[in-house]
Amino acid sequence: MKKEILYTVLFSSALLAGCQSNSNSKRDTDSLASDTTIETYTAELNLPAPDEKAAKSKFSKVINWPEGKTPIAPEGFEVTRFASGIKSPRNMFVTPNGDILVVLTNSERSAAEAVAGAVTGKSKSEVPGKSANTILLYRDADKDGKAETVTTFLTGLKQPYGMTIIGDKFYVANTDGLFQYPYKTGDTKITGQGKKILSLPAGGYNNHWTRNLITNTNKSKIYVTVGSGSNVGENGMENEVRRANILEINPDGTGEKIYASGLRNPVGIDWAPGTNMLWTAVNERDGLGDELVPDYITSVKQGAFYGWPFSYYGQNEDPRMKGKNPELVKKAIVPDVPVGSHTASLGLAFYKATKFPTKYHGGAFIGQHGSWNRSALAGYKVAFVPFKNGKPTGKPEDFLTGFIADADKGDVYGRPVGVTLTPDGALLVADDVSGIIWKVSAK
Repeated sequence: MKKEILYTVLFSSALLAGCQSNSNSKRDTDSLASDTTIETYTAELNLPAPDEKAAKSKFSKVINWPEGKTPIAPEGFEVTRFASGIKSPRNMFVTPNGDILVVLTNSERSAAEAVAGAVTGKSKSEVPGKSANTILLYRDADKDGKAETVTTFLTGLKQPYGMTIIGDKFYVANTDGLFQYPYKTGDTKITGQGKKILSLPAGGYNNHWTRNLITNTNKSKIYVTVGSGSNVGENGMENEVRRANILEINPDGTGEKIYASGLRNPVGIDWAPGTNMLWTAVNERDGLGDELVPDYITSVKQGAFYGWPFSYYGQNEDPRMKGKNPELVKKAIVPDVPVGSHTASLGLAFYKATKFPTKYHGGAFIGQHGSWNRSALAGYKVAFVPFKNGKPTGKPEDFLTGFIADADKGDVYGRPVGVTLTPDGALLVADDVSGIIWKVSAK
């Protein structure tokens, strides 16, 4: 038995000129003004019935990249190593003067978890040991697209991830709090004393330890992503306070509000070009089978509830939470774009440059770290979703592949996570388990 769930994508009618009809789609035209016509494109997504007995595991084994081998990009692109030999590059940020900041960070498991990982093989797909807890700075002084120098920008952190800069302040989100440091453009090292301006809940199921950051256009607000502390609320909802949310705060850490909720593990976060709409990439729940629940990217509507843990992909009630909050389930909205179940879609960056071919302009790149919780590998690539005028206009497609060496054996060369753009319009992809940052440039 399959349930059908619909998601809606709005885009200009001009995009449909000359398009072929599709028997699996429905179109509805509504004139919003005398000179404005909006087409509504509704695509079908078939979801199987949830089955708690169908949950499977297949852990990948990282065998590292052979000399001279790179991931595979579409025709017309070149893939090179921007940086290598570093421990667990996970996220990146571009400073106002074009320096690239790279966070070196990874999950830190207990001794018992490490033993369990060694037995299951999970440890072979993760970066082992203590997190480096360091931020590196790469500088391309002559603007030739290659960094000539690398310096240690900041150390002594606690599983850092998100970064941003507001005026003369540098912000970094540790797993347990947001810290602020004195900074001036061009600094290659933080020397001043930092202070915690916001405490954040830490720990939890499946290493939901990453805290990402982004500011609004005028930098009057900071948005902080905080993943859930459990798979589906099994530790009690009293342990999920301020979690599975995107929080909004002032630059000094005050004025905290829940901007959006019911997001199991929101990590990637970016503004859709030409809009004031925030988007996020969400890593969904486990334990309901290979095809449930799809990870997704979605516009983040202020005050909206996205289902976790009571329902998924709209108002599909999770059987493990059946009847526990029917009124909240009624409020759950459907995310915008499904990007595959158990793909661990963590990175998100809109292409706001012009060096890539036109089809990529304004579109979203998604770093898919890859599955462990389904019977066959999924993810392990960078996907792309085309956008126009801030709205998705098509389904996800492969952009950077070749990370899987042998799907049957579970062998992989690496696992992409964070994605960001360089000042020269290239795409950087952090491959944490191989210690490489890949640079994808248009030839």
